Amino acid sequence: MTERSNQWHCGLIGYGEVGRILAEDLRKQDLRVSAYDLKFDGKDAGTLRDHAETHGVTLASSHADLASRADFIVCAVTASQTVPAAQACVPGLKPQAWFLDFNSASPGAKQRAAALIDGAGGRYVEGAVMTSIPPYRIKVPLLLGGTGARDFAPLLNAIGFDAKVASDRLGVASATKMCRSIMIKGLEAMVIESFTTARAYGVEDAVIASLVETFPSIDWEKQGAYFFQRVIEHGRRRSEEVREVAETVREIGLTPWSAEGTAERQGWVADLADDGLFGTKGEAGFARNADWRTEADRILAKVKPKG
Repeated sequence: MTERSNQWHCGLIGYGEVGRILAEDLRKQDLRVSAYDLKFDGKDAGTLRDHAETHGVTLASSHADLASRADFIVCAVTASQTVPAAQACVPGLKPQAWFLDFNSASPGAKQRAAALIDGAGGRYVEGAVMTSIPPYRIKVPLLLGGTGARDFAPLLNAIGFDAKVASDRLGVASATKMCRSIMIKGLEAMVIESFTTARAYGVEDAVIASLVETFPSIDWEKQGAYFFQRVIEHGRRRSEEVREVAETVREIGLTPWSAEGTAERQGWVADLADDGLFGTKGEAGFARNADWRTEADRILAKVKPKG
């Protein structure tokens, strides 16, 4: 019998920003959706549970409980949880269930997760998300990899995704994502460091004017504000991703000096955000300043020597 993705029961491991967006878009197609997140029992549980109830998403009690229901699983957790999340799904995994690994992890981590899922009778496919999800939602450009990728892609696209096969070889899609992240996440960290330092010396307008002259296609004021916003809001997740980027570099024998520095800067901003420097997470004004100078001034007030 031909497999029909519009009859899938979809399972979401991870109910953060990505999981909630996918839940909304999948439910709009009347697909059954279940979700599990470790945070269902944490301080954000009320918000997550309210969202699930509003959109008709069933909450599972564990990874294995979710896996026992789902024909198709999307795993969208922090990079460090890529392999543990796959392992936790194994006891409940349905035979031939598709497992789409959305996580920003190294090729080596993806291969270890694949061995767990395939070894339990599932069908593992790596997915590399190639840009920020919110503007595109379920249509975010997605590269697929693994032996099942070519069979999986049309099924995935039939329920609204925009997926293309990168390779039948596992690790190619994730390597593409990781190498891109060296540049993109590194640029975020460099902009925060450069612009904040320029602000301290009172030379920010001259620096931006020079950048505009060199790269006239980029609106550096707008891009700067966006980078500050994204790192303040998602720096913890980004720092974990870039540590996986560093591991990707390390796996081929290079020392990941740039990636390691980026991870430190992203994590440092996340620490400041957790301390409330930029306002209260979840409130309307958090990480939403249109002028990056507001956030740079907060950082300077925290770090600038007194006297």
